[in-house]
Amino acid sequence: MLTNPIPLKSSHESTTAKPARSYLAGMAEGVFIALILVLSLWVLAFYFEHSLRPAYMAVSVVVFLLAVWSTMQFKSSVMENVLNILIFWCCAAILFRLGDFSAHYTRYFSKEVVVNWLWIAPLSQIGAHIVLRGIFPGLFKVPLPSRRMVIVGMNRQGIALAKKVEFAPYADTAFLGFFEDRGMDRISKEDRYRVLGKIENLAAYVKKHRVQSVYLSLPMTAQPRILEILDDLKDTTCSIYFVPDMFITDLIQGRSQSVCGVDVISVCDTPFRGFRGFLKRASDIILSIFILLLICPLLLLIAVMVKSTSPGPVIFRQRRYGLDGEQIVVYKFRSMAVTEDGNTIQQATKNDLRITRLGAFLRKTSLDELPQFINVLQGRMSIVGPRPHAVAHNEMYRTLIKGYMVRHKVRPGITGWAQVNGLRGETDKLEKMQARVDFDLDYLRKWSLMLDMLIILKTIRLVFKDSTAY
Repeated sequence: MLTNPIPLKSSHESTTAKPARSYLAGMAEGVFIALILVLSLWVLAFYFEHSLRPAYMAVSVVVFLLAVWSTMQFKSSVMENVLNILIFWCCAAILFRLGDFSAHYTRYFSKEVVVNWLWIAPLSQIGAHIVLRGIFPGLFKVPLPSRRMVIVGMNRQGIALAKKVEFAPYADTAFLGFFEDRGMDRISKEDRYRVLGKIENLAAYVKKHRVQSVYLSLPMTAQPRILEILDDLKDTTCSIYFVPDMFITDLIQGRSQSVCGVDVISVCDTPFRGFRGFLKRASDIILSIFILLLICPLLLLIAVMVKSTSPGPVIFRQRRYGLDGEQIVVYKFRSMAVTEDGNTIQQATKNDLRITRLGAFLRKTSLDELPQFINVLQGRMSIVGPRPHAVAHNEMYRTLIKGYMVRHKVRPGITGWAQVNGLRGETDKLEKMQARVDFDLDYLRKWSLMLDMLIILKTIRLVFKDSTAY
């Protein structure tokens, strides 16, 4: 039975209140930023051209929708938002330069308008963030600290780490408590309230309270117990670290690092931290903007064909698991006569009667996935990563395959390492899904920008010759 000490109650209540506040903040941010960006474009158009061409109206609609749909939320740090904004607009400016904008689009847009908008828009967006924070500080302030951690083992090293985190002035981590198998009579009275429960209750607690980090402060002699804990935590998306240093095989992005001055070794962590995370996100933004500019006419053509050949919406929205196991909405061109997104979903099979004639072609060529480049810009997905599965499929496979949820330590991708290794299409056998997960975990261990480029090139080749998708 888990014990939940009084000091943790208020912390838990603040985390349950966070989603509603974050949703409201995100909606307000999206609308306000969208209006600011559109207004800045209109002012420049009137200033340089003394009129507002239809082309600017079309761009305004696209910009407004992208800004409103954006998943960027108010962070605890102003600099984090500023950095994200500058990355996006720097990428847009680079594509503008490389694409020789003036040679092709001067009949629709004024070069002076576009060049000035590329520096005025990000400044306006940054200013809008600062204004919103000043007007609604209570509404948009995300409770600090944001990440929740627990320590397994109430020994000298574990207690030292807990004290470092609790007294670090700028730590972004909330220490919730210890998991310990020793009896309460062996723990000092002043520390008993910090014990959350026995180690056997760890995995359940991590799932229920969405703990992001677990630190194992156990002796080397407890190796069988450690392996059992790691096995239990494979159905979660938490990052796992060892305190003190110890050696273990089959690490996922295993490396030493420091937490508030205490050295730890990561056992299961995301590869996209620090500069690697910046590199991954920057490449996603640059490539997705470039690709969307290229395929814009194709997107419009497919949309018209989907609407005219079968009744129903053009875009199919389906709930899937994203980064850290959070639910996201993924866009696809509708390829079936039905739009299933419930608790039970049947995978598409060969000669599936639900698939329309146009849908069969779209799925065969992966053209139905093209709207997901918008998901990439929103930050919900990456171009390369583990393919997201429907929520219903996730809930089924996480109980059948050990380590299934570890693949959610990174953003899901439009294409992935498993797909270019022959695991695209229906997974009618558990062995096929197991193989997919193995490749996904292998991708986490081996990630590099060159590997992403290799997967993209292999995906382009598969689109024209693969026969396993339907």
